[in-house]
Amino acid sequence: MYATVRDELAATLEEIRSAGLYKPERRLTSPQSAHIATTAGDSLNFCANNYLGLADHPDIIAAARNALDEWGFGMASVRFICGTQTLHKDVEAALSAFLGTDDTILYSSCFDANGGVFEVLFGEGDAIISDELNHASLIDGIRLCKAARYRYRNADMSDLRGQLVAARDGGAERIVVVTDGVFSMDGSFAPLGEICDLAEEFGAMVMVDDSHAVGFIGATGAGTPELFGVRDRVDIVSGTLGKALGGASGGYISSHQEVVDLLRQRSRPYLFSNAVAPSVAAGSLAALRLATSAVDARKRLQDNASLFRALMDEAGFELLPGEHPIVPVMFRGEDGARLAAEIADDMLSHGVYVIAFSYPVVPKGAARIRVQLSAAHSPEDVRAAVSAFTAARERHTG
Repeated sequence: MYATVRDELAATLEEIRSAGLYKPERRLTSPQSAHIATTAGDSLNFCANNYLGLADHPDIIAAARNALDEWGFGMASVRFICGTQTLHKDVEAALSAFLGTDDTILYSSCFDANGGVFEVLFGEGDAIISDELNHASLIDGIRLCKAARYRYRNADMSDLRGQLVAARDGGAERIVVVTDGVFSMDGSFAPLGEICDLAEEFGAMVMVDDSHAVGFIGATGAGTPELFGVRDRVDIVSGTLGKALGGASGGYISSHQEVVDLLRQRSRPYLFSNAVAPSVAAGSLAALRLATSAVDARKRLQDNASLFRALMDEAGFELLPGEHPIVPVMFRGEDGARLAAEIADDMLSHGVYVIAFSYPVVPKGAARIRVQLSAAHSPEDVRAAVSAFTAARERHTG
């Protein structure tokens, strides 16, 4: 039987390669950092989610190492059986204090967190209204529940109002508006103030996936609800420990007490997945402590993003507008995907690590190289990246 399946799978893989969509995995030969070593040589890393530069911070490494001695390697259990240590509760409490919520529940990943929240809270007779650019984990989580599904155009408040009217006219009991706080392919912010206004008008809840914001966006780094002044108006926040907060693994839902309590009882990814490893929990707790006082790092991050944008504008590149440290460098048109991939490959050979994205990850004709700045980059690193972009463009476009 497998011989037939093998041929079909091989054909599918060849279609992916022929379309230029195959994703090879480049190998790092060093810890994650702004400066890395790869099998192609030393590189400046401009495509990690390491926004605060904490992935190789010595305090975090020390906390994780000490946890191996104090707490062991793994839990070998889910949380409700014998997988909860004091350490896990400490991380949850620290996240709740940081985000200003009642309580927080840890998951193995934010993908699991988003996959485990909707089925518990919403069902037949309810409605979920989702931004069209929401992360795949939100889309998959929404598919798992039986609520009616509505979608609105990205950050389009007129369309959101229309979907809210449709949900209300359809007799929905519970309605929730779901959005990324920051859209990861564009580096743009959801208009949370307007979203909360509309939600309140229609009696809806609001959920925000803030994975690309917590730790470095907002006055204290508490994310987009803080940035837009709506922390008390957002009902559910999901996020990750795998980006700015140390970059390891683990995700969470942070919310009202009753929401978290019910998730602990019924959320399948929580109930049937091993607890986050003690070393990861301890390292993430150290990362949270660093993030709460990372005023200088947040400023460096913003300065680096501003410098990169200014220099790339001067060099004549098309950037999507914004202020986030995600900066998409656009390569439009039929040949854009090929050009973006060639430039990204060329840059690696000259010591700058970036990745090209094309359809179906982004819309057709809107290929891009998504650059991500870090507080660990120096101004010289930023200038080197811009120089590499310019040189690679000249080699491939004349």
